[in-house]
Amino acid sequence: MGGVTNETRTLVMACATVIEEMLPLLPPDVEHHVLDFGLHVNPEKLRRTLQEAIDAVSDRFDTIILGYGLCSQAVIGLRAAHSTLVVPRVDDCISIFLGSHVAYRQQSRSEPGTYYLTKGWIEVGDSPFSEYDRMVERYGPARAERMIRLMLANYKRLALINTGQYELEKYREYARNTAARFGLRYEEIEGSTALVQKMIQGPWDDEFVVVPPGQVIQYEHFFRQAS
Repeated sequence: MGGVTNETRTLVMACATVIEEMLPLLPPDVEHHVLDFGLHVNPEKLRRTLQEAIDAVSDRFDTIILGYGLCSQAVIGLRAAHSTLVVPRVDDCISIFLGSHVAYRQQSRSEPGTYYLTKGWIEVGDSPFSEYDRMVERYGPARAERMIRLMLANYKRLALINTGQYELEKYREYARNTAARFGLRYEEIEGSTALVQKMIQGPWDDEFVVVPPGQVIQYEHFFRQAS
């Protein structure tokens, strides 16, 4: 079911980190719309922004693919008057980068105290590590050090996800240095474009929530058993 074809008008709407993984695979005639990653801090604001963006374009597209997961329930309640909404059935974008919810679950079981990084996350600078310098300016080195140690208390490993979509060397250097600086074990783990490819090409099977025009994305959609 589904996928981008010449017969359907499709828009990809994604956050700045996920679009990094989608752009190399997007057909040249498929439009995309990028939203600020910082919106994740406030799920209600993210939901409002997504709904406004959907409302602005729904009459122009048959399908809108959302480059998001459940994302603290930010996608719950979204609807498109004239478009089918397609969203991966995952909790957040880590599953997208790893290729599936199953792959993320396996990582979480084997290494529960892991902080994940990708090129997109490093570039948008939205992590405790990038926040540290701002905390130093605001609170001073000693207090900033205590604060970030508290924030990272449950983390043992920093994992850089390599999806194979871009040259990784400069991001490796950042991740290694960051791990050493904050006393975390550095590892590079293999990601996958499998879920991104299915988002774009289909099939939109049980790994996706597919909502027809006029209907609403519901919380239960993310936990419905495959038929």
